[in-house]
Amino acid sequence: MSERATSKQEESGEQRLRPRPIARPPVDPAMAATFGRPRGVDGSFDLLHSPDTEPRPQPVRAAPPPPSLAEAFGRQPGDEGVVLQRPTEESTESTTDVEDPLWTGDDDPWRDPGSPAVLGQPALRGTDQTDTTVERPTGPLLSLPELLFGRRVKPTALALLGVIALLVGAAGGAVGWGIATAGDTLTGELNIAEAEAAKERPPGSVAAIAQKVSPAVVSIEVEAGQTGGVGSGVVIDAAGYILTNHHVVSHAARSDEAKLTVVFTDGTRVEGAIVGSDPKTDLAVVKVNVENPVVIEIGDSDALAPGDRVMAIGSPFGLENTVTEGIVSALNRPVTAPGENGDPPVTYDAIQTDAAINPGNSGGALVDSTGALVGINSMIRTAGSAGEGGSIGLGFAIPVNQAIEISEALVRDGSVKHASLGVNAASVSANTSQGAQIRNVEPGGPAAKAGIAEGDVVVKLGDRRVRNAAELTVAVRQHKIGESVPVRVVRDGRQLTVEVTLGSD
Repeated sequence: MSERATSKQEESGEQRLRPRPIARPPVDPAMAATFGRPRGVDGSFDLLHSPDTEPRPQPVRAAPPPPSLAEAFGRQPGDEGVVLQRPTEESTESTTDVEDPLWTGDDDPWRDPGSPAVLGQPALRGTDQTDTTVERPTGPLLSLPELLFGRRVKPTALALLGVIALLVGAAGGAVGWGIATAGDTLTGELNIAEAEAAKERPPGSVAAIAQKVSPAVVSIEVEAGQTGGVGSGVVIDAAGYILTNHHVVSHAARSDEAKLTVVFTDGTRVEGAIVGSDPKTDLAVVKVNVENPVVIEIGDSDALAPGDRVMAIGSPFGLENTVTEGIVSALNRPVTAPGENGDPPVTYDAIQTDAAINPGNSGGALVDSTGALVGINSMIRTAGSAGEGGSIGLGFAIPVNQAIEISEALVRDGSVKHASLGVNAASVSANTSQGAQIRNVEPGGPAAKAGIAEGDVVVKLGDRRVRNAAELTVAVRQHKIGESVPVRVVRDGRQLTVEVTLGSD
């Protein structure tokens, strides 16, 4: 509005409403961030448009037809007025030569495409009409060759085919009979017996272990003139090597006229020969010539613990296949016994068990709860006189780890050498554990070279504590010949440790 018009309104006193101010409500920042112009753009978004410079694909046009097709099917010069449609009814051309439609007449209304669906007469002829069916002559019946092979076959060929079929069937029967009769050579002798009622035994039972181990435990009979004895042995190798005690075969080892017989659980008796023996550890190896003997499974005596269940199998007092059960009472129990007939004393680190062991069990098997050999039964402690006392629950067996090592040396060399300290020792006092006192020292021996003197008391050798003379012997034999070991002795109330290089016995 101009200033003149405004002044006129004011002079006339007229009041006029003015326009409201523009309302600009506050803008939500989130909406502004979503729908607002990008930062740096003040004008319209068309400013951001850039012309499309990408090439656009052009429509593919069909190639012109080949000239040969165009000539054959195309219009020829002078065909501009020719059409390919039928003339209409208004055509002036004559239609007298046109055939009538196929559906004209009343004979077959189904051929009229414009005919409605109606019910007609059945397609079959009436019964009143004469049946003019002509019987056709039948040909010759087919024979069996024609039916099987589709053509005629000569009788000779058919007979030859039958002979071939018989030969094939006979050959198949012969092969089946041969396989059935050859079962004994393929899988061993097949013995079929009727099942009888029996007691069920859980795996690992004493009966199951005894049944498994007993065939590998034998009886050893020795006859030397007017004397003899019976002991036990264990088959440890399929070649016929049997491990037993030296005192079981000692008579046969000293006399060439002695007879040594090995008796198996099935009653087979075989003559045996001594391969070698070791009187100091009371072990010997006997060889027999048998085919496929049952061999015992070798266990690990170092894996035993006091309280483990064990079984002793042997021939106490000549009673074959005797089985007793007990536990491991103690391990690493040094035991010693005087030798027989001038043999050196027997000393070894024994497995102590309360399984009943009696005279005749010597050389037999001490097995664990799996049936594996863990010891060779060798000695018992009894309250009766020698040779007459029975088991009082204190039996001792040679650990199998030591026994197998010695047996391998006997098979290989016929004898065994042990490490030696070169001293004679005795326990400080009976039934005490104060050490082994040196009684005499071998001149020039390992102990003499190390400075050990008579009267010294050995209390430790290597890592093992020595409590008596027997333990000193087994502690020395745990080491190899030529090995240097520390030896702790007590001399005049003072402890000394010397280094000793072990010799051989």
